[in-house]
Amino acid sequence: MSFSKETKEALCSAELESDEQKTAMVYGMLLFSKVFSRNAIALTTESRHAANAFSEQLSSLAGIIVELNVKLTRRGTERSIYNLSVPDKNDCAKVFDMFGHRSDTPSLRINRANIDGEGCTACFLRGVFLVCGSVSDPDKDYHLEFAVSHKNLAADLERLISEIEEINAEPRTVVRKGSYVVYIKGSDKIEDMLTYIGAPMSALNIMQSRMMKSVRNRVNRKINSETANLNKTANASAKQLIAIELISEKRGLSSLPDDLKAIASLRLEHPEFNLRELGQALPVPISRSGVNHRLQRIMAIAEELEGK
Repeated sequence: MSFSKETKEALCSAELESDEQKTAMVYGMLLFSKVFSRNAIALTTESRHAANAFSEQLSSLAGIIVELNVKLTRRGTERSIYNLSVPDKNDCAKVFDMFGHRSDTPSLRINRANIDGEGCTACFLRGVFLVCGSVSDPDKDYHLEFAVSHKNLAADLERLISEIEEINAEPRTVVRKGSYVVYIKGSDKIEDMLTYIGAPMSALNIMQSRMMKSVRNRVNRKINSETANLNKTANASAKQLIAIELISEKRGLSSLPDDLKAIASLRLEHPEFNLRELGQALPVPISRSGVNHRLQRIMAIAEELEGK
């Protein structure tokens, strides 16, 4: 099951505390469904839980019959499409009028009188998400969106979400394949949105995924940094070994001053050591900069011999 379907299942299980909240959720599902007019009401969803919630709540609220047809499709993996409709046109008109809509208005808009009660805005958005919302798997991306058929309705939804202080989101709208997609980016905003509409466990899953990604990124950065340092040490060590071998062949290491001879011998013995480790391995330990200074003197002697 996808993360989006799991979230919708959780939302359908979330408690509705009052008749007002039930009405607000049903209104969100109706208004953003496939068809909502005086003559027809139709909803299509891949979520069995959303289909059941819509059928049960609308039948209970308006005392009408809701028909459900299930269609099986196969696109990679088998899935079910739930088509719901209100077959009686008089019932459609009853529901349309119940929520204060009129057939002579040019386009559907959110009637905020239906979401004015305590917690009703959250329940309304829960209904909207159930019928036209989706959220990405947090292991892949942080993206939540609503695919809306009507431009003005999308504008109303964007405005409503932007006004919710608990979310403090900045939703945007793009046109995609004939739909107006209202979306939210950013893991923290999506967590707040899901918590607000009644899916706190989904929000927690996103938070856990974000924390795991952060830990993995820190580990990878540390590994990359250590690898880079190892490569740097290896390259420097190789150059120093070449210089020491050159001095050994042309003049002999015994020709070096005692301090340089000691560090040269140590480098030959431990090519994998970094400067600090070399300094600590001397009979009388010296600092990293002290080791570097001695090795630079050895490199200079080697360059001088090479030039002769």
